Amino acid sequence: MQPRTVVANGIRHAYLEQGPAQGRLLLLLHGFPDNARSWEQQMPVFAQAGYRVVAPYLRGYPPTGIPARGYYDRATLAQDIAALIGALDGGRPAFLVAQDWGAAIAYGVLGAFPELIERAVLLAVPHPVQIRRTLRRSPRHIVRSFHWFLFQLPVLPEALCRAGNFAFIEWLWRLWSPAYDDRDHVAQIKRMLAEPGAMSATLAYYRAALQQRFQDPALADLRARLDRPTPVPTRVVCGTRDMRREMLPGQGEFFTGPYDWATVEGAGHFLHREKPAEVNRLVLEWLGRPSN
Repeated sequence: MQPRTVVANGIRHAYLEQGPAQGRLLLLLHGFPDNARSWEQQMPVFAQAGYRVVAPYLRGYPPTGIPARGYYDRATLAQDIAALIGALDGGRPAFLVAQDWGAAIAYGVLGAFPELIERAVLLAVPHPVQIRRTLRRSPRHIVRSFHWFLFQLPVLPEALCRAGNFAFIEWLWRLWSPAYDDRDHVAQIKRMLAEPGAMSATLAYYRAALQQRFQDPALADLRARLDRPTPVPTRVVCGTRDMRREMLPGQGEFFTGPYDWATVEGAGHFLHREKPAEVNRLVLEWLGRPSN
Protein backbone atom coordinates (compact mmCIF):
# COMPACT_ATOMS: atom_id res chain seq x y z
CA MET A 1 0.00 0.00 0.00
CA GLN A 2 1.62 3.22 -1.17
CA PRO A 3 1.09 6.45 0.77
CA ARG A 4 -0.97 9.26 -0.67
CA THR A 5 -0.42 12.90 0.25
CA VAL A 6 -2.49 15.96 1.08
CA VAL A 7 -1.53 19.44 2.27
CA ALA A 8 -3.07 20.34 5.65
CA ASN A 9 -2.09 22.97 8.21
CA GLY A 10 0.82 24.07 6.06
CA ILE A 11 2.64 20.75 5.58
CA ARG A 12 2.34 17.79 3.23
CA HIS A 13 0.86 14.84 5.14
CA ALA A 14 1.35 11.30 3.89
CA TYR A 15 -1.34 8.75 4.65
CA LEU A 16 -2.47 5.21 3.93
CA GLU A 17 -6.05 4.69 2.77
CA GLN A 18 -8.34 1.71 2.40
CA GLY A 19 -12.08 1.25 2.01
CA PRO A 20 -14.89 2.73 -0.06
CA ALA A 21 -14.45 6.36 -1.12
CA GLN A 22 -18.06 7.08 -0.15
CA GLY A 23 -17.64 5.55 3.33
CA ARG A 24 -17.55 7.60 6.53
CA LEU A 25 -14.02 8.80 7.28
CA LEU A 26 -12.25 6.87 10.04
CA LEU A 27 -8.87 8.30 11.08
CA LEU A 28 -6.26 6.07 12.75
CA LEU A 29 -3.52 7.96 14.63
CA HIS A 30 -0.29 6.17 15.55
CA GLY A 31 2.07 6.77 18.46
CA PHE A 32 5.80 6.65 19.26
CA PRO A 33 8.01 4.97 18.21
CA ASP A 34 5.70 3.92 15.40
CA ASN A 35 4.09 5.03 12.15
CA ALA A 36 0.93 4.63 10.08
CA ARG A 37 1.74 1.01 9.18
CA SER A 38 1.04 0.14 12.81
CA TRP A 39 -2.62 -0.19 11.77
CA GLU A 40 -2.11 -2.89 9.12
CA GLN A 41 -4.21 -5.37 11.12
CA GLN A 42 -7.04 -2.86 11.54
CA MET A 43 -7.31 -1.14 8.16
CA PRO A 44 -8.73 -4.04 6.08
CA VAL A 45 -11.15 -5.02 8.85
CA PHE A 46 -12.50 -1.50 9.26
CA ALA A 47 -12.63 -1.02 5.47
CA GLN A 48 -14.65 -4.22 5.17
CA ALA A 49 -17.06 -2.75 7.71
CA GLY A 50 -17.69 0.12 5.28
CA TYR A 51 -15.44 2.88 6.61
CA ARG A 52 -13.08 4.98 4.50
CA VAL A 53 -10.02 4.25 6.64
CA VAL A 54 -7.16 6.78 6.64
CA ALA A 55 -3.98 6.31 8.68
CA PRO A 56 -1.80 9.43 8.49
CA TYR A 57 1.89 9.61 9.25
CA LEU A 58 1.93 12.27 11.95
CA ARG A 59 3.89 15.52 11.64
CA GLY A 60 7.63 14.80 11.62
CA TYR A 61 7.20 11.11 10.72
CA PRO A 62 8.45 10.53 7.16
CA PRO A 63 7.13 10.57 4.52
CA THR A 64 5.02 13.35 6.14
CA GLY A 65 6.92 16.62 6.16
CA ILE A 66 9.39 17.74 8.81
CA PRO A 67 8.99 21.52 8.89
CA ALA A 68 12.14 23.54 9.53
CA ARG A 69 11.91 25.07 13.02
CA GLY A 70 8.39 23.70 13.27
CA TYR A 71 6.31 23.20 16.41
CA TYR A 72 5.21 19.84 17.81
CA ASP A 73 3.03 20.85 20.76
CA ARG A 74 -0.41 19.31 21.25
CA ALA A 75 -2.16 22.43 19.95
CA THR A 76 -0.26 22.26 16.67
CA LEU A 77 -0.86 18.51 16.41
CA ALA A 78 -4.59 18.85 17.14
CA GLN A 79 -4.77 21.56 14.52
CA ASP A 80 -3.12 19.13 12.06
CA ILE A 81 -5.90 16.59 12.62
CA ALA A 82 -8.65 19.18 12.29
CA ALA A 83 -7.08 20.37 9.04
CA LEU A 84 -6.77 16.78 7.77
CA ILE A 85 -10.47 16.18 8.38
CA GLY A 86 -11.21 19.33 6.41
CA ALA A 87 -8.87 18.37 3.56
CA LEU A 88 -9.96 14.74 3.32
CA ASP A 89 -13.72 15.03 3.82
CA GLY A 90 -14.68 18.68 3.77
CA GLY A 91 -14.92 18.90 7.55
CA ARG A 92 -17.78 16.40 7.91
CA PRO A 93 -17.53 14.73 11.34
CA ALA A 94 -15.18 11.74 11.28
CA PHE A 95 -14.61 8.71 13.49
CA LEU A 96 -11.32 8.64 15.38
CA VAL A 97 -9.18 5.77 16.68
CA ALA A 98 -5.78 6.52 18.18
CA GLN A 99 -2.98 4.97 20.25
CA ASP A 100 -0.16 6.38 22.43
CA TRP A 101 0.82 9.86 21.14
CA GLY A 102 -2.02 9.60 18.67
CA ALA A 103 -4.37 9.23 21.64
CA ALA A 104 -2.80 12.22 23.43
CA ILE A 105 -3.42 14.27 20.29
CA ALA A 106 -6.94 12.86 19.99
CA TYR A 107 -7.88 14.02 23.50
CA GLY A 108 -6.96 17.53 22.35
CA VAL A 109 -9.08 17.20 19.22
CA LEU A 110 -12.03 15.99 21.32
CA GLY A 111 -11.65 18.96 23.65
CA ALA A 112 -11.00 21.70 21.11
CA PHE A 113 -12.86 20.45 18.02
CA PRO A 114 -15.67 18.16 19.27
CA GLU A 115 -17.85 19.10 16.30
CA LEU A 116 -15.39 17.29 14.01
CA ILE A 117 -15.61 13.87 15.69
CA GLU A 118 -18.58 11.49 15.67
CA ARG A 119 -17.23 8.85 18.05
CA ALA A 120 -13.73 7.93 19.32
CA VAL A 121 -11.76 4.96 20.64
CA LEU A 122 -8.44 5.77 22.31
CA LEU A 123 -5.85 3.12 23.12
CA ALA A 124 -3.21 2.86 25.86
CA VAL A 125 -3.22 6.48 27.08
CA PRO A 126 -5.49 8.08 29.72
CA HIS A 127 -6.55 11.72 29.60
CA PRO A 128 -3.52 14.07 29.88
CA VAL A 129 -4.95 15.75 33.00
CA GLN A 130 -5.41 12.34 34.63
CA ILE A 131 -1.80 11.45 33.79
CA ARG A 132 -0.49 14.67 35.32
CA ARG A 133 -2.51 14.07 38.49
CA THR A 134 -1.22 10.52 38.79
CA LEU A 135 2.41 11.47 38.25
CA ARG A 136 2.20 13.94 41.13
CA ARG A 137 1.34 11.20 43.59
CA SER A 138 2.67 7.91 42.19
CA PRO A 139 6.40 7.08 42.03
CA ARG A 140 5.48 3.87 40.14
CA HIS A 141 3.94 5.88 37.33
CA ILE A 142 6.87 8.30 37.29
CA VAL A 143 9.17 5.33 36.66
CA ARG A 144 6.78 4.07 33.96
CA SER A 145 7.10 7.47 32.26
CA PHE A 146 10.88 7.78 32.63
CA HIS A 147 11.33 8.41 28.91
CA TRP A 148 9.32 11.63 29.12
CA PHE A 149 11.98 13.11 31.40
CA LEU A 150 14.92 11.55 29.55
CA PHE A 151 13.77 13.08 26.27
CA GLN A 152 13.85 16.60 27.74
CA LEU A 153 17.66 16.59 27.53
CA PRO A 154 19.28 18.16 24.48
CA VAL A 155 21.26 16.06 21.98
CA LEU A 156 21.76 13.01 24.24
CA PRO A 157 18.37 11.35 23.54
CA GLU A 158 18.95 11.50 19.79
CA ALA A 159 22.35 9.88 20.22
CA LEU A 160 20.95 7.24 22.57
CA CYS A 161 18.11 6.35 20.22
CA ARG A 162 20.39 6.06 17.17
CA ALA A 163 23.12 4.02 18.90
CA GLY A 164 23.54 0.38 17.89
CA ASN A 165 21.10 0.59 14.97
CA PHE A 166 18.37 2.10 17.16
CA ALA A 167 18.68 -0.59 19.84
CA PHE A 168 16.96 1.68 22.38
CA ILE A 169 13.88 1.95 20.15
CA GLU A 170 13.71 -1.85 19.94
CA TRP A 171 14.15 -2.07 23.71
CA LEU A 172 11.21 0.30 24.28
CA TRP A 173 8.95 -1.99 22.24
CA ARG A 174 10.04 -5.02 24.28
CA LEU A 175 9.60 -3.08 27.53
CA TRP A 176 6.10 -1.87 26.69
CA SER A 177 4.86 -5.08 25.02
CA PRO A 178 6.95 -7.78 26.75
CA ALA A 179 4.93 -10.75 25.49
CA TYR A 180 5.04 -9.71 21.84
CA ASP A 181 7.73 -10.00 19.17
CA ASP A 182 7.21 -7.39 16.45
CA ARG A 183 10.70 -7.21 15.00
CA ASP A 184 9.73 -6.80 11.32
CA HIS A 185 7.49 -3.83 12.10
CA VAL A 186 10.10 -2.30 14.40
CA ALA A 187 12.76 -2.75 11.71
CA GLN A 188 10.85 -0.54 9.28
CA ILE A 189 10.25 2.03 12.05
CA LYS A 190 14.01 2.17 12.63
CA ARG A 191 14.58 2.80 8.92
CA MET A 192 12.06 5.65 9.08
CA LEU A 193 13.73 7.20 12.14
CA ALA A 194 17.09 7.10 10.35
CA GLU A 195 15.83 9.61 7.78
CA PRO A 196 17.22 13.15 8.19
CA GLY A 197 15.46 15.10 10.92
CA ALA A 198 13.03 12.34 11.90
CA MET A 199 14.53 11.38 15.26
CA SER A 200 14.62 14.95 16.55
CA ALA A 201 11.12 15.66 15.22
CA THR A 202 9.57 12.67 16.97
CA LEU A 203 11.33 13.51 20.25
CA ALA A 204 10.11 17.11 19.93
CA TYR A 205 6.61 15.89 20.88
CA TYR A 206 7.94 15.13 24.37
CA ARG A 207 9.89 18.37 24.68
CA ALA A 208 6.90 20.45 23.66
CA ALA A 209 4.74 18.63 26.20
CA LEU A 210 6.84 19.84 29.15
CA GLN A 211 8.73 22.92 27.96
CA GLN A 212 6.83 26.07 27.03
CA ARG A 213 9.59 27.34 24.72
CA PHE A 214 8.78 24.49 22.33
CA GLN A 215 5.08 25.45 22.11
CA ASP A 216 3.67 27.71 19.41
CA PRO A 217 2.81 31.00 21.19
CA ALA A 218 0.28 31.85 18.47
CA LEU A 219 -1.88 28.90 19.57
CA ALA A 220 -2.37 29.89 23.22
CA ASP A 221 -6.16 30.14 22.85
CA LEU A 222 -6.37 26.72 21.19
CA ARG A 223 -4.07 25.22 23.81
CA ALA A 224 -6.48 26.38 26.53
CA ARG A 225 -9.28 24.34 24.93
CA LEU A 226 -7.43 21.03 24.51
CA ASP A 227 -8.36 19.53 27.88
CA ARG A 228 -11.98 20.70 28.06
CA PRO A 229 -14.54 17.99 28.87
CA THR A 230 -15.87 16.62 25.61
CA PRO A 231 -19.36 15.60 24.50
CA VAL A 232 -17.93 13.10 21.99
CA PRO A 233 -18.80 9.49 22.90
CA THR A 234 -15.44 7.95 23.77
CA ARG A 235 -14.16 4.51 24.73
CA VAL A 236 -10.64 4.14 26.17
CA VAL A 237 -8.93 0.74 26.09
CA CYS A 238 -5.71 -0.47 27.75
CA GLY A 239 -3.97 -3.82 27.96
CA THR A 240 -3.97 -5.50 31.36
CA ARG A 241 -0.16 -5.51 31.25
CA ASP A 242 -0.06 -1.73 30.83
CA MET A 243 0.10 0.12 34.17
CA ARG A 244 -1.81 3.05 32.75
CA ARG A 245 -5.00 0.99 32.85
CA GLU A 246 -5.19 1.99 36.54
CA MET A 247 -6.14 5.54 35.58
CA LEU A 248 -9.16 4.74 33.41
CA PRO A 249 -11.91 4.35 36.06
CA GLY A 250 -11.25 7.81 37.52
CA GLN A 251 -11.35 9.96 34.41
CA GLY A 252 -15.06 10.09 33.66
CA GLU A 253 -15.18 13.79 34.59
CA PHE A 254 -13.47 14.67 31.30
CA PHE A 255 -16.45 13.47 29.27
CA THR A 256 -19.83 15.16 29.17
CA GLY A 257 -20.93 12.60 26.60
CA PRO A 258 -20.85 8.80 26.97
CA TYR A 259 -17.57 7.46 28.38
CA ASP A 260 -16.62 3.80 28.47
CA TRP A 261 -13.40 1.99 29.32
CA ALA A 262 -12.21 -1.57 28.82
CA THR A 263 -9.10 -3.72 29.12
CA VAL A 264 -7.64 -6.39 26.85
CA GLU A 265 -6.38 -9.40 28.78
CA GLY A 266 -2.68 -10.14 28.42
CA ALA A 267 -1.92 -7.14 26.19
CA GLY A 268 0.70 -4.47 26.77
CA HIS A 269 1.05 -0.99 25.36
CA PHE A 270 0.79 -1.81 21.64
CA LEU A 271 -2.42 -3.73 22.18
CA HIS A 272 -3.79 -3.20 18.66
CA ARG A 273 -0.85 -5.19 17.32
CA GLU A 274 -0.70 -7.73 20.13
CA LYS A 275 -4.42 -8.60 20.24
CA PRO A 276 -5.87 -7.27 16.99
CA ALA A 277 -9.04 -9.37 16.93
CA GLU A 278 -10.12 -8.23 20.41
CA VAL A 279 -9.19 -4.60 19.79
CA ASN A 280 -10.96 -4.59 16.42
CA ARG A 281 -14.10 -5.98 18.05
CA LEU A 282 -14.05 -3.32 20.78
CA VAL A 283 -13.52 -0.55 18.22
CA LEU A 284 -16.20 -1.61 15.76
CA GLU A 285 -18.76 -2.25 18.51
CA TRP A 286 -18.29 1.27 19.90
CA LEU A 287 -18.16 3.06 16.56
CA GLY A 288 -21.26 1.23 15.39
CA ARG A 289 -23.45 2.41 18.24
CA PRO A 290 -26.06 4.98 17.18
CA SER A 291 -25.28 8.59 18.05
CA ASN A 292 -27.96 10.70 19.67
